[in-house]
Amino acid sequence: MNARNIALVAGFASAAMLAGAFAFQYIGEMAPCKMCIWQRWPHGIAFVLGLVAYLLANRWLYLLGGLMVLAGAGIAFFHAGVERDWWEGPTTCTSQGVGGLSAADLMDQIMNAPVVRCDDIPWEMLGISMAGWNGLASLAIAGLWLVAFRKA
Repeated sequence: MNARNIALVAGFASAAMLAGAFAFQYIGEMAPCKMCIWQRWPHGIAFVLGLVAYLLANRWLYLLGGLMVLAGAGIAFFHAGVERDWWEGPTTCTSQGVGGLSAADLMDQIMNAPVVRCDDIPWEMLGISMAGWNGLASLAIAGLWLVAFRKA
């Protein structure tokens, strides 16, 4: 398979990732958190890059596609760590401690809490959350991009 076709496959793999995310959202009725939305952007950009790279056959677009999906993998693995309480996530989408808060501050925190928290695991398979699977799949897709780059 030539580099252009590999890049196209990688782009469509990112499109499949997006389709899966939207299926979980609209068919599975699992609303995404803020970090879930962040993970979608690199795949959307990689899909467009896959189409453009196929048409232009530019090896630097293959590298850019790979870097884009690697960035998405980084976001996904960071999100998986937030879900497992390995580190804290953004305060705009995770639960916060209530120690030392006044009743008014606590009520303000409750009223301003996001609908879907980033530190909850809404779905997992084989002990790996959706964010973790996204990270693993993103690494595989990035590998396709880098194969295309090397072949070009």
